[in-house]
Amino acid sequence: MGKPKQNLVFNGQTLLQRAIEAALSSVCRPVIVVLGSNVESIRPSIESYPIQIVYNPDWNAGMASSIRAGLMRFQEVQPAADSVILMLCDQPFVDAALLAQLVQSKSKNGIAACAYSDTIGPPVLFDKYYFNELLSLKGQEGAKKLLMKYSNAVTSVPFLLGYIDIDTVDDFEKLL
Repeated sequence: MGKPKQNLVFNGQTLLQRAIEAALSSVCRPVIVVLGSNVESIRPSIESYPIQIVYNPDWNAGMASSIRAGLMRFQEVQPAADSVILMLCDQPFVDAALLAQLVQSKSKNGIAACAYSDTIGPPVLFDKYYFNELLSLKGQEGAKKLLMKYSNAVTSVPFLLGYIDIDTVDDFEKLL
């Protein structure tokens, strides 16, 4: 993209600020933000929020390292938590209502994922039963690996705008 997508501005806020505000408007606590590349240019726009910022020095090792960094901090500050929601900043239409649906939809099997464009994906709620497997992900592996492995345990929550995912300049221009 040529610049950090976290800092792209949509409707008066950066993508990361939108994601943080969605989380803070929900029942989810604590809100932990994992930063890696470009931390110096991203951090100033979010420091005033009541969140915990975790720097992932291994960000270039892949997505799994960010999941580990965030989940490890989550377990430190919320050791009795029975579930966690993993979300990204590049889905600009995630809101508190969607996160509440994930919490309400947690099945007895413990995974609730968003359904869009004939797939399931983030944001995703995982029961603590899956924490060790999330922590053991490697490289570019994301939580999608667990969604596929435990597909029978997943409750899906419709997220019609979930397919809007900002990965390229063209994606962002279409959003605008």
